[in-house]
Amino acid sequence: MDKEPKGYYDWILWKIKQEKKRMDEEANVPEYLTGKGKLTINKELEDVVNHPIHYNKSGIETIDAIEAMTNEGFDYYLQGNIMKYLWRYKYKNGVEDLEKAQWYLNKLISTIKDRYKD
Repeated sequence: MDKEPKGYYDWILWKIKQEKKRMDEEANVPEYLTGKGKLTINKELEDVVNHPIHYNKSGIETIDAIEAMTNEGFDYYLQGNIMKYLWRYKYKNGVEDLEKAQWYLNKLISTIKDRYKD
């Protein structure tokens, strides 16, 4: 354990950090969630744009569940994500965000085409 600081405010911050560390250890929180380590995933296995691993649990793609839940609102959901990724690409993930915006635009186009076909 770190040496206890002498100043009052330093001591409070130290105490908070110690308590967080203790709670993380008790809860068996993975290191990548505590900021101490990074989750490493084989990038060859993960497609972060089209099929992120964290959006496909129990064989259900999150986007499909959202479409089923929102019905007519799904178009707006897709538009919002397009705007979000276009807005932030310069500041966060660069080309990856542009690819995500493109993915949502393609999904919106296919949704509209499917709705009005025939």
